[in-house]
Amino acid sequence: MAKQDSDCITLDLFATMPKVGRPRTNPLSREQQLRINKRNQLKRDKSSGLKRVELKLHTDLVNALEREAKQKGLSRGQLIELILNDYIEADIDVDNAEI
Repeated sequence: MAKQDSDCITLDLFATMPKVGRPRTNPLSREQQLRINKRNQLKRDKSSGLKRVELKLHTDLVNALEREAKQKGLSRGQLIELILNDYIEADIDVDNAEI
């Protein structure tokens, strides 16, 4: 019988020495826990209508965004979202004015 990492019943099937320290509260390894937590976070984001966007910015721009976000009491992501929304709304207003 082979031991499986996800097996919750036979945790110490092949353990020969007692472990020192805090007892495990989760049978999964930290890597597996992180993977599951990330998957659950992505599911929550998707159900909330959020979509992940990744971009690379120069360090100076990131620092400026962080300073501005801190002044406004927002996270950097919230500030970027606010800036993008303002830009899109301004662009829509300009398009409507041309018609």
